[in-house]
Amino acid sequence: MPSYEDQLVEHRMYLMRFARLQLRNEAWAEDVVSETLLAALAKPQAFANRSQLKTWLIGILKHKVIDMIRSNAREVAMPDHGADNEADELDRIAFKADGHFADSPGNWGDPHQTLQQRQFFEVLDACMERMPAGLGRLFLMREWLELSCEEVCKELSLTPTNLYVQLHRARLRLRECLNIHWFRSTS
Repeated sequence: MPSYEDQLVEHRMYLMRFARLQLRNEAWAEDVVSETLLAALAKPQAFANRSQLKTWLIGILKHKVIDMIRSNAREVAMPDHGADNEADELDRIAFKADGHFADSPGNWGDPHQTLQQRQFFEVLDACMERMPAGLGRLFLMREWLELSCEEVCKELSLTPTNLYVQLHRARLRLRECLNIHWFRSTS
């Protein structure tokens, strides 16, 4: 079995991928991942095997990312102009002209049981990777980092209406990807 330090190193790439997506700045991502790993090394007894190591590290990283976003709120990020065009195509595929879904959502079974499956999280991670960076970032800020709508709007310079539209599009993309790569393949 690898040592605790070796296990931390194994999770570094995943932590970097998440930090890059959220912060859109390589230096900031390196900083928060380094701080996360240092915090984990400083207090290994805090882990105590109450969860998976990756889950515990992500919990630490989540707080470091929020701190970094708040401390660097004055810096301007470049807008992602490509996300709107890609999302409009998804809307045309997913909806009829009258606004109703083109196809009924598939049966997702028992969500609690599905969430327990490790493979589900691997597919979810792959689906998040396929999402356009701008949509993925705001989705994770709102749903995973649990930032308020006001904080997300301020950080990304969005109106509340635009945020809700973008979140809707992100959820549609995630739903479509999960339907294709997980729920339909396990039925």
